[in-house]
Parts: sequence; structure tokens; C-alpha cells
Amino acid sequence: MVDQQQQAGPAGPGHPWWQGGVIYHVYLRSFADSNGDGIGDLPGLLGRLDYIAALGVDSVWISPFFKSPMDDFGYDISDHCDIDPIFGTMADWDAVVERAHALGLRLVIDQVYSHTAADHPWFQASRQDRRNDYADWYVWQDAKPDGSPPNNWQSIFGGPAWTWDARRRQYYMHNFLSSQPDLNVHHPAVQEAIKTIARFWLDRGADGLRLDAANFFTHDRQLRDNPPNKAATAPKRPVEFQQALHNISQPETLDFIEELRRLVDGYGDRFMVAELGEAPFSLVADYTQPGKRCHTAYNFAFLYRWALDAALPRQVIEGWQQASGGAWPSWTFSNHDAPRALSRWAMGAASPAQAKLLNALLLCLPGTLFLYYGEELGLPQAEVAFDDLVDPEAIANWPHTLGRDGARTPMPWLAEAPQGGFSRARPWLPLDPRHRPLAVDRQEADPDSTLHVTRRLLALRREDPALRWGETRFCDLPPPLLGMERTYGNRRLLCLFNLSAESVPLRLPDMSAWQTLQAINGARLTETELPAFAALILEAI
Repeated sequence: MVDQQQQAGPAGPGHPWWQGGVIYHVYLRSFADSNGDGIGDLPGLLGRLDYIAALGVDSVWISPFFKSPMDDFGYDISDHCDIDPIFGTMADWDAVVERAHALGLRLVIDQVYSHTAADHPWFQASRQDRRNDYADWYVWQDAKPDGSPPNNWQSIFGGPAWTWDARRRQYYMHNFLSSQPDLNVHHPAVQEAIKTIARFWLDRGADGLRLDAANFFTHDRQLRDNPPNKAATAPKRPVEFQQALHNISQPETLDFIEELRRLVDGYGDRFMVAELGEAPFSLVADYTQPGKRCHTAYNFAFLYRWALDAALPRQVIEGWQQASGGAWPSWTFSNHDAPRALSRWAMGAASPAQAKLLNALLLCLPGTLFLYYGEELGLPQAEVAFDDLVDPEAIANWPHTLGRDGARTPMPWLAEAPQGGFSRARPWLPLDPRHRPLAVDRQEADPDSTLHVTRRLLALRREDPALRWGETRFCDLPPPLLGMERTYGNRRLLCLFNLSAESVPLRLPDMSAWQTLQAINGARLTETELPAFAALILEAI
């Protein structure tokens, strides 16, 4: 193992490495395939760590690589402490740890504690009868007198959150697929097993744990029905008809989060981030009480917004400032569960100019940031034909949702190579032809490419304390202009963005008080207009 004290990191006085940092999100299946089976793997990641380090990010979040039947592509785990052969071996993981740490990169890994795969040994034992040692490790309940499920809870993927098991003659609960039974995290033995898993990976070199679906850890012990969601507009799935009051976000979860935080703190400079989906900021703040629970929470405030205007960032950031109670935020525009932001927010056809603008906006936000693989290239959402879909959610809800496959297609490394340089074989999802011209090798050759612009922005954020840790105040500017000041001590920056496809007037009270740090898409401080999709990052003189 690599000594944790040997790792590099741009932490400032009083600031840990993750605070204000940028975490690069690698969806492992789609990043780099080393053995020609069409699936990305740990050796493939190892070969591309130098590329990630050269971006200027602080850390890498790796999607699940544990043993799994892959019904939900790794989020259904059958052995939390072993690596699925399609991704490599434990020796491959150790090599990734050693190389990442040598490059100054921290490693954050997904930890899925709310549920397991149905073929996990724990569940196979639990379903045998009602008296064995694992009998209560999952959420079992008798049928109602008429044989129907215990309550009205619905699963995320569609249909009841309960499936009948003939061996136990009971229903088991699953918030996701029926092959993903929910663990009974109320049970002390389950909590101890989870803590053993966390220790295993922290001992093995992980610098951070991302708690997948953290607010799904515990359920209402009384199994009360969820009330209807009267605010739902045109719901597409049964789960959207309900307010999720009783199947998730129970207060007992916070007690367990505190236990996990104490465990993580025992390892020194480590990190724990919760995924909380579209939870309200008041709940996010509960999960991120400073020094007590998660260091921060990965929420979806931007992920399912279908339009970007000057009001949205201000609404989100100021909403957090009012609700957070001093907790540290995290933001992302794209991930493996949502359509890519460039396509969601494009005005007309997605363009490199819009991609540069979005990356500039993201990298000027306060908090810890997550950059999804391919965002540095300006990849739009891939178009995946129905016959090529593999995501169970996409298939079940087609064509009413875009599903997740279009955000998970292979990383294009070489524009002219077979499969874009991702693999020698047909990949598990097809490469979108529109991604080829955006490949890494093409953008490396263009100093004004989205890749190079994003690197410059990352370097600025890494070096500038006002961007990394500073306070944020929004300016009162006419839309589509967005302006925010970032301040840290005597350091003051002004970040300006034109979120439209037309030039807009730019009038600063005192132009001579500022000088340009970064100019995007033809912006100039000396001009009286800010071009379409342009951005300026200015420093006070």
C-alpha cells in the first residue's frame, strides 16, 4: 500500500483536500477497455490516470467494480469485498491506488449499502427460512390477508417495492429492481457488516467513500403507506405518484451515518459523500452536519433541470446558503443517472461553445465539484437505438424517459480508431458517431478546444483560493447575464456568463478596477458586449 501521508494535494491552511476540489467521475464500464471484451476495466483506467491527472482534478470517483450479476451494472453487489472479473483483480486495484497516489490523485469509490444483489450469500441465506442467522438482514413482511403486498410503496424502476418469495412465504422489499433486495440497516449485525466493508476498502487505499442512495438506508418500521403526491405533474412512473415519506429518509439513518463518519475519521484525511438524489436542501443539510455526518452530499439540484437560465444557479446556490447551516455543498451538472447537461441545456444543436460555457460555470461554483467523464470534451448525450438499450430503466419506461444509456457510452480517445480507441471489440454500448470528432486526440491538437479550455479553468480553480474556498455573492444583472463575485480574504473575483445564443451588452461600473484571468468564447473586458455563450473571469486590481 502507498503511505497516505505521501500523497500530494492542494489543500490550503485549514482546508482538507476535498474542500473546493474537483472530483472526476469515471463510469468504469465506459472509460477504457484493456483486454478487448468491450467493457472498460481497472487496467484501462490505470493506463489513463496520467490523462486524468493532467486535467488538473483532485480526485477520481470510480463507479462500482465489485462482484455483481450486473442487473444494474454493478449497483447490485454480490460480494462487496471482491472485484468482478470483468473489471480486473485486486492486484489491478492496488496498481491503480499506487499510480493514482503517485500522481497526487485521491480515489473515491462507490459503496452500496442500501441493498445487495439477490444472489448475495446474505440474501440466499436470509430467504431460506425465518430462523437462521441472516433471517432479519433484509426487509421481510407477511402478505395482507388478501395476499397483496404489505403496503403501497413503489420501486424506482416501476411496480411495487415488494416481491413474493415462495421459500419464506413472505414479501421482501426492494426500492430498485426486484433483484436488488433492501438490506435491513436497522439490524445491528447488518450495520457491523457494512462497517467491515468500509474498513476493508479504506485499508486497501480508498481515500473516500461515496454512499450510494444514502437516504434509502432505513425504512419506516411500521411500514405505513406513502401518501399521494398531489404536486406530481404528468408522472411517468408509479413511484412519482407518491410522496416518499416512509420508505426512505428515516431519522435512524442519520444515527448510522454518524457511526460511519467516526469510522472514516479514524483513518485521518479521508472523505465521505452521500448521494441524496433530489432531496430538499433541508434534508441534505441534515446528512452533512459539519464534523458529525457526511463531509458533503452529492445531490441532484442541477441534474434533472431541463433548461438553464440566469436564475437557476442563483436559485440553487442561494437556496443552499439559506438551508445549509454551514454544511459544505457539492455540485454536478451530469452523471451516469441523468442525460448529459450539454444536451439538456443546449439552445439548438449542442456546440463546443456551449460546452466551454457550461464547464466555466461549473468550475466557478462554490463547494466541491464533480466533473463527469467526457464533459471536458463537450460530449452531448449519445443517441442509443431501442435495440441497443441495456439499462433496465430505459427499457421499462421507453420512450417516455431517455434512460441512462445515452450518458454512459464509450469515451472517445482516438477519432479514427475502431470504437474510438475505447476497445478493440464491439463495446457494451455503441459509440455515438457524433463523439468521434470530439475525441481526445483531435482536441489535444487544438489549443482552443473544449479540452484545453477546461484544463485552463481547472488550473485556475486549483490555484485560486477565491474560486476554491471563497464566499459567493450574486450580482443583480439583467438576464441572460449571470454574474457572481467570489471572495477569499482580500482576493476578489468577478465571474460573468452570457447564457444565451446572442451577444448582450456588458457595462461594468468601473472597467479599470478589473483585469482578465480567463476569457471564454471571444469575451473581452475592453468590449461593450459579451458574445454568445461567452464568459469572463476577472480579478480585482
